[in-house]
Amino acid sequence: MSKVMSLHDAIAKYVESGDSLCFGGFTTNRKPYAAVYEIIRQGQTDFIGYSGPAGGDWDMLIGCGRIKAFINCYIANSGYTNVCRRFRDAVEKKHNLLLEDYSQDVIMLMLHASSLGLPYLPVKLMEGSDLEYKWGISAEIRKTIPKLPDKKLERIPNPFKEGEDVIAVPVPRLDTAIISVQKASINGTCSIEGDEFHDIDIAIAARKVIVIAEEIVTEEEIRKDPSKNSIPEFCVDAVVHAPYGAHPSQLYNYYDYDPAFYKMYDSVTKTDEDFEKFIQEWVIDVKDHDGYLAKLGLPRVSKLRVVPGFQYAAKLVKDGE
Repeated sequence: MSKVMSLHDAIAKYVESGDSLCFGGFTTNRKPYAAVYEIIRQGQTDFIGYSGPAGGDWDMLIGCGRIKAFINCYIANSGYTNVCRRFRDAVEKKHNLLLEDYSQDVIMLMLHASSLGLPYLPVKLMEGSDLEYKWGISAEIRKTIPKLPDKKLERIPNPFKEGEDVIAVPVPRLDTAIISVQKASINGTCSIEGDEFHDIDIAIAARKVIVIAEEIVTEEEIRKDPSKNSIPEFCVDAVVHAPYGAHPSQLYNYYDYDPAFYKMYDSVTKTDEDFEKFIQEWVIDVKDHDGYLAKLGLPRVSKLRVVPGFQYAAKLVKDGE
């Protein structure tokens, strides 16, 4: 059965206000920006965000006031912004974002544990660091948000070694995952080239999964190289065809990240006023993803195409971008 639908319809059907939400990708790699823009257009809000190393995708939603709580380890557009500015402003100045901070390795293990259906995960990581003792979201506040676990963590005895403790961390219960991939079949089998990051785990863990695909291919075509087929069709609810749907991040073997866009984003996120103008111009006033591509223009996106066998956009390398 075909699961192909428009971006508008996929977001409208499978993304609800208050969802526990997770995106695939890694900082400036394979991030589902087309879906982020559409969420902003449609108005869903009050998300509980779970993320490994994040980037401008989450920063935009935070800047637009759509995230109630953010469980994270790191958020930056690597090489352009050390810490994303809307996130930093929300935490340091506005104090309007509930934030819980874990180490990167623990976040990734938590998402893997979610794919296994575990209730909690024992780890030895974070021991001896402030991450064990400092909570960003208090137990009292957690009681008011049903989708948050009651505690950040708890030190418990190791049942297999007397006198030894481990740190038990909660496991996310994800409502929706959105993932950018290179290829998907109409039934939802997905081919990921390059690093998979935590994407397979969240595809298995989430109740609802939207895939943003650069190409939609036949079942016969997707089966020609099964070694790349990382996400099975039974995990996927919607397949969206959105060329350059990860822009401005890179999509391995297809296009590089857009340095000019990231530099612009770094600049416009310094103030509320400039950020609001950016969102208005690049998201609200743009009807859909096709309109976004038209605004970017063919010469610009063509410049981002990678050289086969090189995996980078040679023009960007030549220009030192």
